[in-house]
Amino acid sequence: MLQIDIQTDTALPVEVSANPDVLFDLGMVYSSGRSGIVDLVAAHKWFNLAALKGRVDAIAMRREVAAMMSDTEIALAQREARVWMTAH
Repeated sequence: MLQIDIQTDTALPVEVSANPDVLFDLGMVYSSGRSGIVDLVAAHKWFNLAALKGRVDAIAMRREVAAMMSDTEIALAQREARVWMTAH
């Protein structure tokens, strides 16, 4: 049996790592509904951030998600990505 002791007082949220692979995976989670519901705004945001960090395939995924979104939703996702970049 595997036992792991996680230090929650010093653990960081996965988003803080700014690793493009992690950011891409978050986009996949939100675009596929693996988190419980499909959230295209969140998916676009994470794909956008992954693309900015160098994950080339995130560009195509962001474009695919954007095709299902309104202009207002895309603008919201872009704002959320800018806020995240400012904070991290």
